[in-house]
Amino acid sequence: KMRGAGVTVEESDDTLRVWRDGELRAVTIQALPYPGLATDLQAPMAVLLTQARGVSYVHERVFDNRLLYVSELRKMGAEVVTTGTTTAIISGPTPLIGSSVRALDVRAGAALILAGLAASGRTEIADVYHVDRGYERIGVKLRGLGAAIERV
Repeated sequence: KMRGAGVTVEESDDTLRVWRDGELRAVTIQALPYPGLATDLQAPMAVLLTQARGVSYVHERVFDNRLLYVSELRKMGAEVVTTGTTTAIISGPTPLIGSSVRALDVRAGAALILAGLAASGRTEIADVYHVDRGYERIGVKLRGLGAAIERV
């Protein structure tokens, strides 16, 4: 689905190169059991889709209440609404603005880190301990990629 959104992905041995050429495009994604789109990728994809032109749909077909991060993305300026507990509708592109947000779980926290990196201004994420449970030394790794990220 990333390719459909205008993202190029190159794989080799132990390396992934990911970039976009031009404008991102709206897509519809569905988190499904294997071999479908992993539910853990649904929230980060939603962040990407806030920057895509058009209306994107995110359907969570594995678990209920995996869209709790949507309210936090709205605080950052994302134009996203939910219909029930399993579908988000994202209109984009929208500039994300640094804000104080809260990691509600490990997946939401990781998505908010990505949103913060894409946002203008400073983003502060509370309850980041959720992220620590799933991502070892994420700050160190992101700084290695050039991110301006720190613990306070």
